[in-house]
Amino acid sequence: MSEKFTVAVPVRYRDLDPMDHVNHAVYASYLEAARTDYIADVLETPQEELAFVIANLEISYERPITMDDDPVVALEVTDLGDSSCTLAYEIRTGDEIAATAETTIVRVDPDTGHPTPLSDTVRNRVREFEELEAPA
Repeated sequence: MSEKFTVAVPVRYRDLDPMDHVNHAVYASYLEAARTDYIADVLETPQEELAFVIANLEISYERPITMDDDPVVALEVTDLGDSSCTLAYEIRTGDEIAATAETTIVRVDPDTGHPTPLSDTVRNRVREFEELEAPA
């Protein structure tokens, strides 16, 4: 996975389950933190202006995260569609992978709730940052 975009996410006491592991559902909020930072930093656009929704979320858990860990989320765009993109993630603690994940996000028209195309500006910023080839 690319090292181009990473976000440190702090473990909060409220993230822990009775076994003192980060609860499985909290991993999705760690992905969200990385995704929203990516949108703000790479696309240079506030997320509320793009109106993305999650169409798919998959997480594979490799090892527990505890309060003593300092998780970092790495992400990259692996597919860029007309109105959607797929992002791959690794949540790491030190040199270990705690989880891998994938989301598909879709841009929607806030008034209709229907998918709407990504702008050329958004596409070009993602392609440039991710070093993706433009379609032929």
